[in-house]
Order: sequence, then structure tokens, then C-alpha cells
Amino acid sequence: MNQTLIPPVRRALAALAISCALVAGLAPAASAIGSPAPVPASPEISKKKVKLDASLSKKQAKVNENVVLKGTLKEEGARSDGTDSLEAIIVQQLQGSVWVNIADTTCRPNSTFSLRLSFSFSAVITLRAYHPETTLYASAYTSSNLTLRVG
Repeated sequence: MNQTLIPPVRRALAALAISCALVAGLAPAASAIGSPAPVPASPEISKKKVKLDASLSKKQAKVNENVVLKGTLKEEGARSDGTDSLEAIIVQQLQGSVWVNIADTTCRPNSTFSLRLSFSFSAVITLRAYHPETTLYASAYTSSNLTLRVG
């Protein structure tokens, strides 16, 4: 390797290292001088709470017989935003130790919903209605468990 090229390369690398160190040392001071006042965070929208109640029209049904699941979605407190949104209601079945979605509908707050269900096998089935958390409502809510004997 040519010995005459090594000193200029070393000088260039040293100059680069010194300039990087200077920029790194001055950057925090420069940013502190010219930084605007912090912007306050936007206020959080207070989410409302809901309660979901559901019941079955029958406790026992035959295979492939329709059973009606009726319920209400109640909002705690009065609505202040003037909206009347459709909220998701999901019917879930306990399979093993996991809740599985089997049907869904929508419901307005402080209103009722109704779904027809039928099952093509004999079993004791545990169901519940579920309302997921949304931008308007604080947390997910489930109804009490419902038991249906199909046979």
C-alpha cells in the first residue's frame, strides 16, 4: 500500500470525527434555545359505560329449531353528544374454554335487539352476548351466561 496516502486519510477521518463531536455537543443546546413551548395534550373524550342484558326465549330446543335471543343495551347516564350510533352486539358460544363468535347484530343505545339462533347438533350450549369497547363506550361488556339444551 502507498505510504503517502495514509496521512491524508487519517487527517480526513480525524477532521470528520471532530466535526461530528462538535455537532453532537451543540445540537442539544441549539434545540433548547429555539424550541417552542410544549403543546398541551388534547382532552380525552370521556367514554360512557353500558350494560348488556340478554335472555333466551326457551331453555330447551330441538335440533334445528329456532330460539330467539333478546336483549337490551343500556347506557349509563344521558347522552350528551346527540349521536345515536349503532353498536355491535356479538353472540358468543363457549367451546372448550374459549368464547367463539357465532352471530352478530347491531343495536342503538337504550334499545333492544333480537336474533334467531338454531343449532344442528344435540348439546348443552353456553351462550352470552358481548359488546366490544368502542370510541364512545369505555369497556367491553358481556351479558350473563345463558344455557340452552339442544336435543
